[in-house]
Amino acid sequence: MEDKTVILTTLNEAWAAPNSVIDLFLQSFRIGDHTSRLLNHLVIIALDQKAFARCQVIHTHCFSLANEEADFHEEAYFMTPSYLMMMWRRIDFLRSVLEKGYNFVFTDADIMWFRDPFPRFHLDADFQIACDHFTGGFDDVMNRPNGGFNFVKSNNRSIEFYKFWYSSRETYPGYHDQDVLNFIKVHPFIADIGLKMRFLDTTNFGGLCEPSRDLNQVCTMHANCCFGMDSKLHDLRIMLQDWKHYLSLPPNLKKLSVVSWRVPQKCSLDSLRHHGSPEQSVQG
Repeated sequence: MEDKTVILTTLNEAWAAPNSVIDLFLQSFRIGDHTSRLLNHLVIIALDQKAFARCQVIHTHCFSLANEEADFHEEAYFMTPSYLMMMWRRIDFLRSVLEKGYNFVFTDADIMWFRDPFPRFHLDADFQIACDHFTGGFDDVMNRPNGGFNFVKSNNRSIEFYKFWYSSRETYPGYHDQDVLNFIKVHPFIADIGLKMRFLDTTNFGGLCEPSRDLNQVCTMHANCCFGMDSKLHDLRIMLQDWKHYLSLPPNLKKLSVVSWRVPQKCSLDSLRHHGSPEQSVQG
């Protein structure tokens, strides 16, 4: 964009298959409210060669981050070594984007974009992030952030923060980036560097953990708190159907908020209890 802001998502082979996550992601931009133009500013970061090849077929801006050290083409299950390596590789890469002077919105590809989120971002924040649970306070560190969606401005504060976040993986071995963020969000270092951190309201930036109930206000919806690819795809497709239904309503019915989400379904809390913990597959 004119202010050097770019939208980024990561993609591996598991999410790049036809009729899989990436196709639903791109579809949401096309049917969203003032979101199709944002595709011009979206760069898909491919984590393996097959994902890069598929990206070149379906999108204009593709970047290959594949290397020989790690192969991320398969479904990387939550908290496995492959998953952890993929998550930390992402944090290190995003730091390099900031160092090049680019602001970014990072979004997991299992997040549907229904409205332009930029008017809902906090103007004074260096780092703002979506939540699995929002307490009601934008600066309340008791919020439960979700690393799958954030808007970060490039400056010395944010660069130092990403370096600190990445280095903290050694302080908390075996934890993923989101857990480590929960540990360090109260660290004195954050205040020392003057980083302005803000948490995004689930009314606008919802997910299956805490759905945005008002379709008049929703910007994005994340298929978080979901185990397994089949469940994720099932509920994402219903999400898109619900949005299309909402768009088809006359203005007076839209204002009455007569339509809400029919999800979670397969990503329900019952299915999470069945699997023992709120695991998430692949990249988010």
